[in-house]
Amino acid sequence: MPTTSSRMLALLSLLQTRRDWPGPVLAERLDVTPRTVRRDVDRLRELGYTIASSKGPDGGYRLSAGSELPPLLFDDAQAVAIAVALQSVSSSGVDLDDAAARALLTVRQVMPSRLRHRIDGIRFSDAAAREQVDPAVLESVSAAVHDRRTLRFDYSDESDGPPRRAEPHGVVARAGRWYLVAWDLDREDWRTFRLDRLRPKAGGVPFAPRPIPSGDAAAFVEARFKGSTDAAVWPVYGEFSLPLPPAAVAPWVDDGDLEELPDGGCRVRIGSWSYAGLLSWVLRFDVDFAIIAPPELQTAAGVVVARLAAARTAPTPVRPAPGAVA
Repeated sequence: MPTTSSRMLALLSLLQTRRDWPGPVLAERLDVTPRTVRRDVDRLRELGYTIASSKGPDGGYRLSAGSELPPLLFDDAQAVAIAVALQSVSSSGVDLDDAAARALLTVRQVMPSRLRHRIDGIRFSDAAAREQVDPAVLESVSAAVHDRRTLRFDYSDESDGPPRRAEPHGVVARAGRWYLVAWDLDREDWRTFRLDRLRPKAGGVPFAPRPIPSGDAAAFVEARFKGSTDAAVWPVYGEFSLPLPPAAVAPWVDDGDLEELPDGGCRVRIGSWSYAGLLSWVLRFDVDFAIIAPPELQTAAGVVVARLAAARTAPTPVRPAPGAVA
């Protein structure tokens, strides 16, 4: 039988996951009687949580936003998640390192001793992202996406000129960088913009959202990184067989397909920007390999062989001796 405190914590976690909870459903989930649920709800109210209730056969409970922050209650998994998330801010690409450190200290102070020891034991090095996004920029752009309002902004990779105008549809974080996916009103096409290069301006009018070609903003960004415009697929794919166990190849397969062959080697299907890119990928293993498909990849291999042969037989340029006058 769970203790009263652990049961209240479970109740609070359930109330936070959805808007309304019927009383009998909560009782069933917690394996207690509806009367016990009512008592635990009253205890949470005494702690400062605003919980609305409705009467009747279908009556239930709703956790509302309070005017003051009640005591924080976390289960073990939530405590670990908070510690990891706040210590990972450096690699997120948002300039919030100091704020995250202060937040972790604040949260730690209101946790019971058992949970403080757990999060104190979670320490790791987090490599900072190359470019940092101003939190105010992230907030402003995200609000424009949420409110469906056009965005005017300066973009740092362009010469001086009029502000850009776009209909923002989504913000995507990828590998430590943040991107805005938007319909460019001046170019009448979909574009991605890096938030670390973007400076929003005041203003904006409502707009009707458009369907993103790839389905959603995250898939659109992934498609652009693969050289596609409407789907997250590579322009070309190739298949190889290598005399290496799958475990030796797996770290470099990424989103490709890998299978073990009866002889202990492996077969790989992988994508790239070009057939030359596929060949450079497989050459990293420095072993004999076979090209399985497609025929275009085999043709590209012949072209690369000719280029390597030409580079090998090219005359070596004569360099002047040190101190000689050219």
